[in-house]
Amino acid sequence: ARDGSLDWLCFPRFDSTACFAALLGGDEHGRWKIAPTAEVTAVERRYRDGTLILETVFETRDGRAMLIDFMSMKTSGHVVRMVVGLSGRVEFAVDLAIRFDYGSSVPWVERKDAHTLTAVAGPEMLVLRSPVALHPQDHHTASLFHVDEGERKVFTLAYQASFAPLLDQIDADRALETTAAYWREFSDRCPDVGPWTAQVKRSLITLKAMTYAPTGGIVAAVTTSLPEQLGGERNWDYRYCWLRDATMTLLAFMNLGYFEEAQAWRDWLLRSVAGNPEQIQIMYGVGGERRLQEYELPWLSGYENSLPVRVGNGAATQVQLDVYGEVADAMIQALRGGMTQHPRSLAISKVVMPYLE
Repeated sequence: ARDGSLDWLCFPRFDSTACFAALLGGDEHGRWKIAPTAEVTAVERRYRDGTLILETVFETRDGRAMLIDFMSMKTSGHVVRMVVGLSGRVEFAVDLAIRFDYGSSVPWVERKDAHTLTAVAGPEMLVLRSPVALHPQDHHTASLFHVDEGERKVFTLAYQASFAPLLDQIDADRALETTAAYWREFSDRCPDVGPWTAQVKRSLITLKAMTYAPTGGIVAAVTTSLPEQLGGERNWDYRYCWLRDATMTLLAFMNLGYFEEAQAWRDWLLRSVAGNPEQIQIMYGVGGERRLQEYELPWLSGYENSLPVRVGNGAATQVQLDVYGEVADAMIQALRGGMTQHPRSLAISKVVMPYLE
């Protein structure tokens, strides 16, 4: 958010339970805020060119400072937040409230030392490493610090299984460097498409960021229950993969030369629909899961009081015959685009066509 608060975070997958759910409730449902203590007179935000690294510049009467946020691409499950002094001296406050299971589960927090804490709830654990001393405050973790011009403070938050050995601390500077290089290598492959090239690159970065790397599945959104209309009831969980998007996604990647991403999506599609053609669904989980049971979270007040808050999606069981056309079209477009035919694609077509007849 513009105020320096990280209000939504799911680990380790897009459709995992959230450990920060303030987006759909209140601060007590989990967030991580790093913000100036003095009144902020101006805020500037941008993504570093060609990357998914977010830079937020706060201006106060005392000076200016930048908050840099990114998820490390070379180390799994790490969120890195850097505070950099630009001018003057700016005091910051840290407020961390970890709440597993969509804000319902208060973890057991242990301070390993003045700068490291772990938060455990069942099989899940978060590890915070901080350059400044931390202290408990009403079931939150808090701290105050300041940065002068040219000074930096680096915070890292890592997700891991609670029964696994504690992850080593990462080199945040190296992580920033490799993450920037990863995104720039990806975005620089985008050809010049005229006056809208910058917008096309940003769209490609967003599409890539919505891809679950282990499987190639691409979610429709990274959040749940953001309403179609404020105060309304049409609040759905879109953290799943819809077959209706298959052809458009393939073409978006292939037309710009991103065949590796297009093939990963095509292969995810063929794995997900494999089996009895009568059981093909309109959507699947990022791993190809079929059971997406829908239920409500009554302890959350909803985004801008838009209720109910839902997770899962009951539409997965709907019968929509267009999905067969979506699968067929995706296979045809993949061949026309020059992609090597998957050995399973023809076999699936031979099974599906008699069923439709």
